[in-house]
Amino acid sequence: MGKRLTLTTRDGKYLSVYEAKPQEQVRGGLVILQEIFGLNSHIRSVCDRFAEQGWHVLSPALFDAAEPDVELAYTAQGIARGRALKDQVDGRAETDIADVLNLTDPEMSCGVIGYCWGGSLAWRMACRAPVSSERSIDAAVCYYGGELPALSSMTPTCPVMTHFGKKDASIPLDGVEKFISAQPEVISHLYDADHGFNCDQRGQFSAEHANLARQRTDSFLNKYIGR
Repeated sequence: MGKRLTLTTRDGKYLSVYEAKPQEQVRGGLVILQEIFGLNSHIRSVCDRFAEQGWHVLSPALFDAAEPDVELAYTAQGIARGRALKDQVDGRAETDIADVLNLTDPEMSCGVIGYCWGGSLAWRMACRAPVSSERSIDAAVCYYGGELPALSSMTPTCPVMTHFGKKDASIPLDGVEKFISAQPEVISHLYDADHGFNCDQRGQFSAEHANLARQRTDSFLNKYIGR
């Protein structure tokens, strides 16, 4: 369904962007933010599924600023490589995402959804004060973003929904509870699941919890950016 675009960022870097469009009328824009495994087949399939529901979807290959065409396996080696690449590009990721947001139709509402590292980035974008050349976002969804407990004092500028797993050892439950307590306006959901429960290519995948989170996400998007 999708195709690749090439975006020139504000500092002259080239960024690959996966674009998926609906066959029928466009309801709004979505920017999907990757895990630490790159813009891989799983993230592209997530984009395609959202496009089937009427969203114009864009997903940037955020590692391109350090190394192009990265797609990592869900293994210990993939995790280590992904973390190293994340450390190289994390400081510029918000401005790269802002450049991608500028590709969306300014006449339509736009949301951001992120998974893993992308979940943290979605929160940061929801709390980001855009400069005049950047478009703001109208809603954000954060799946198991590891940085959220440490960033719980930030203030979002749009409605936010979060999804966390109670069995996620990478995000201790007391940190999640701290975030939920500090952000009563954020719609937060806890599942009896592990990190990465939405990804059907990982051993931690839980179809039950992924489907429930997706239903909640769909309702949230319909409320805040649907048309």
